[in-house]
Amino acid sequence: MSAILSAEALNDFISPGVACIKPVETLPLQKPETADNPYQVTTEDKLPPDAPPPAQISLTDCLACSGCVTSAEAVLVSLQSHAEVLNALDEFPSIVLKSGQKHGVCADFIKEETAGRTDGKIFVASISPQVRASLAATYDTTEKEAGWMIEQLLSGQNGLGSGGRHGSSFQWVVDTNAMREASLVIGAEEVIDCLSSPAEDKPPSEGGAYTTRPRKPVLSSACPGWICYAEKTHPHVLAHLSRLKSPQALTGTLLKTILSKQVGVDPSRIWHLAIMPCFDKKLEASREELTDIYWKASHDTASSQTTRDVDCVITARELLMLAETRGLSFPSLPRKPPLNSTDPSFPDSKLNKFLFPNSQRYQVSRRYNTPTQAGSSGGYLYHIMRTYQARQPGSTIRIERGRNSDVVEYFLEKDTRILFRAARYYGFRNIQNLVRRLKPMKKSRLPGGKMVGMRKPSSKSSTQAGGISGKSRSDEEAAEYSYVEVMACPGGCTNGGGQIKVDDIGSLQGTDAAAKSSQKEWLARVDEAYFSMDDQDSLASPSTGFDEKDDYEDVKMEYGSDSDVVNGISPSHIHQILDHWSETTGIDLKKLVFTSYRKVESDVGKDNERDTDRVVELAGKLGGGW
Repeated sequence: MSAILSAEALNDFISPGVACIKPVETLPLQKPETADNPYQVTTEDKLPPDAPPPAQISLTDCLACSGCVTSAEAVLVSLQSHAEVLNALDEFPSIVLKSGQKHGVCADFIKEETAGRTDGKIFVASISPQVRASLAATYDTTEKEAGWMIEQLLSGQNGLGSGGRHGSSFQWVVDTNAMREASLVIGAEEVIDCLSSPAEDKPPSEGGAYTTRPRKPVLSSACPGWICYAEKTHPHVLAHLSRLKSPQALTGTLLKTILSKQVGVDPSRIWHLAIMPCFDKKLEASREELTDIYWKASHDTASSQTTRDVDCVITARELLMLAETRGLSFPSLPRKPPLNSTDPSFPDSKLNKFLFPNSQRYQVSRRYNTPTQAGSSGGYLYHIMRTYQARQPGSTIRIERGRNSDVVEYFLEKDTRILFRAARYYGFRNIQNLVRRLKPMKKSRLPGGKMVGMRKPSSKSSTQAGGISGKSRSDEEAAEYSYVEVMACPGGCTNGGGQIKVDDIGSLQGTDAAAKSSQKEWLARVDEAYFSMDDQDSLASPSTGFDEKDDYEDVKMEYGSDSDVVNGISPSHIHQILDHWSETTGIDLKKLVFTSYRKVESDVGKDNERDTDRVVELAGKLGGGW
C-alpha cells in the first residue's frame, strides 16, 4: 500500500461500522501486581510487559462488515499504488504501434520488432481535471501546463521511459473530460426518461440492476465513496442510483474495447492507469461489474481470468511519488507537450478527434462546460438543469444555498412556476440526512397504526412551492427533488483524499507556505485553477501537424451546426460517437455505458469461509496481472 494511504488522509473513506468486531475504545489499564518481598529476585522472562498501545482500526483489520472497507477491498486497494505502476512498466515491454496508421486491424498496428510477442502490453493513461488543478496550484502554473508536465512524465523522452528494465512508457494520455461529456449527455437523458416513465417496482436485490430504470429522485453515481456507503448501509437507495458509469469507468471501457478490436490484442494486454483525485476510485476500479465479462460477447467469456477496465488508480500525491521513485523531479519537467514525431494517432480516426480534439471549437467546448455554478465534481446536476432549460424556452435557473455550503439547491422556473427541482449534497454529514429522508415507509406495529417513515427529500423553499406552482401544500410531489448530485468529499472532487493538501506544500515547494494558509484557503486556490481554464488550455500538442481551420471545417461538415449545443456540448455529436463505439465493437451500448449496484451483506458473526481465502479468491478473480 502507498505510504501516504493512512487513516489521517482518508477523509473520503468510510469509517468503521458499529458492528465492527474489533473495539475502537481501549481497555482500562490493569494494576501491576506488587511483590510482598521487596528483595525478591525476578528473572528477565517474568518481567511484566509494557502497557500495550491503544487498539486501532486499520483497513486490514476489517471483515465484510456493512459500512466498512472490507479486508478484501483493502487488499485490492493496496495493490494499486505508484509501486504497482513501476512494477508493470518494468515487467512488460511496451507494444509500440506504427506511426501514422489510422486504419487497419490486427498486427498491422504493431511494429515489426514487437509483433508476435505475447508478454508486451499497450500502456495508456487517463487524467482527471481535478488532479491537474491540484498540481497547477502546487507549482503555481496553469492547468494546461500541469497537464503537459504529467504527459512529459508518463510518455516523454525524459520521463518514465528513460529508465526501467524495458524503457516502457505510456502510448496515449487521455483527458477524462472527453468521456465526462458523454456521461453528462447520457445522464441528462436518463433523468428525463425516469421522470417521464415511472420506475418499475423491483425487489431490493434487483433495485440497482443496469436493466432497470432509477426511481425519483435520481441520485448521481460517479462517486465511489458514496456508492460503497449506499451498498453497505442503505440498500434502499440503490433503486434511486443512476445506472451510468463514471468518466473513469467509461474511459477504461472505451480504451479496452476499441484498442483490443482495432489493434487485435487481448484486453489483458492493454494496461490502463487512471490518475484520480480520491482513493475511493481504487475501490471503483476493483468492482467486478467493471470488468470485461460484463461487456464481452458470450462466446468470448471462456477466459479463465477476467480483465478490469482500469488496471490501476493513483492519486495526485502518488503521481509525485511515482516521479520521485524513478529519480525524476516533477517540477523540473518541461511545461510543454512532449515532442515525439513517432507517436501514432489513436487507431480510430473518429475517436481520435474526440479524445484528442484539435479544433478551436472543441477546445472551447471541452474547457467551458464546467462553470463555477456547476461545481467542481463534473457538473452533472448543472448540465441536467441546462438540458431542461433548453426544452423550456424562457425559463430561468435559480440557485440557493442550503443549510451549509455543501448543500446547494437549484430551481428551474418559468412564469412564476417551478418546473424542476434539484440539489447538490456533498460530504457524509449531508448525505446521511439525505438517505434518512429516502427511507421507505413502514407500518406501525401498534394495532391500527398508520404507515410511518421519513419524508421525501425536498428543498428548504418547499413552503413557498405551493404558492408559486399554484398547488396545495398537501401535494407532496411539489416538494420533491427530481435529481441530487451526491459526492462523499466536502467541497467536491477538488478536495479528494488523494489531492495535495496544504500540509504538503511546504515540503514540495521548500517554503513555509503551509503555515501561512489554511486548508480552506488552499482548496480555494485549487478551485480557482480548476475553473480558470482558458480557451487555450488543451492537452493536445500544438505540433500535431493538423491545420486548425481545416479541422474545424471537417468537424462542422461531419457533425452539423451548433444548433443543438447544450452547455457547450452537442448531444448529437456525442450520440454519433457512442453509436460508432457500439458499432465498431459489436457490443450493445447499454453494456458499455451502464453498470449495476448490489446490496452488500454483512458477514459478521456468520460461519463463512476464512477471510484470507476469500481475499485471495477475489483478487485472483479480478485479475489485472496481479
